[in-house]
Amino acid sequence: MSAGPLPSVTDVQHAAARIAADVRRTPVHPWDESGAVLLKLESLQPTGSFKVRGAANHLRAIARAVRGVVTASSGNHGQAVAYMASRLGIPAVIVVPETVTRLKERGIGRYCAEIIRCGTTMPERSALAQQLAEERGLHLVPSFDDPLVIAGQGTAGLEIVDQCPDVRTVVVPTGGGGLISGVALAVKALAPGVKVVGAEPREVARFAASRAAARRVAVPSVATVADGLRGQQPGLLTWAVTSSAVDEFISVDDTLILDTVRRLYVEAHLVVEPSGAIALAALLTGTIVERPAVAVVSGGNLEPILLADLLSDP
Repeated sequence: MSAGPLPSVTDVQHAAARIAADVRRTPVHPWDESGAVLLKLESLQPTGSFKVRGAANHLRAIARAVRGVVTASSGNHGQAVAYMASRLGIPAVIVVPETVTRLKERGIGRYCAEIIRCGTTMPERSALAQQLAEERGLHLVPSFDDPLVIAGQGTAGLEIVDQCPDVRTVVVPTGGGGLISGVALAVKALAPGVKVVGAEPREVARFAASRAAARRVAVPSVATVADGLRGQQPGLLTWAVTSSAVDEFISVDDTLILDTVRRLYVEAHLVVEPSGAIALAALLTGTIVERPAVAVVSGGNLEPILLADLLSDP
């Protein structure tokens, strides 16, 4: 099966102009006094995650031609689509897992979207979203494997190159691959010598497994604290982009991810969800040595009860 036309850095640059009014140019924050590790704070986007970039680019491009939208999401993409649909005056239906966190569900509901719970895996949610699109005549917004979404996410990469001209490594959380695909497109086009690294939960390291097999591989759906990174298989587009534009994938275990969430709160006074902390966690393993390095902090929608547990654990 063909991946279809791949987005380019020109598409990313066009996306930056298209979504300028919808997203924030997020700051870069030093992790420690050395300045060798920097944090790109996508957790400060209007919906608390980078997902608003891709959702804004996709919905801005198609808004005039649709009567409503539907999407499948573990939470952050759903919030982003709901937010943009609200801004554009378009009805939105968001299919979430039965296990969606209360914080993310409330975030979706804040923008008056219809919420439907379905199963626990992305294939289950995607199937229902497709069914609803056909039955109700809605436009299906992909969560990651889409040229417009990838180009929108890539605008974070444009900002990184501009904000950190001396950067040598960019580490990106990796689920379905939309964010790392877009960031890699931008970074490799503008600063080809910079290393781009994907960080995955060890429990669902689908890109590392696919690279080792030299083909797309589906891994079992298992639990991980990084609920936003539980996709079982790379997308067709994201696999095609990352195969040439990403230098390495690193797997990170849940224990280190949670410890990094705690350290971000205690040491940097930042509220970051596990999926958003994984890039810094990968840098803290010590296996990535090129500095300065930028870790993309992709989301800040952290459940208060989880934070309380982490802070109370001796």
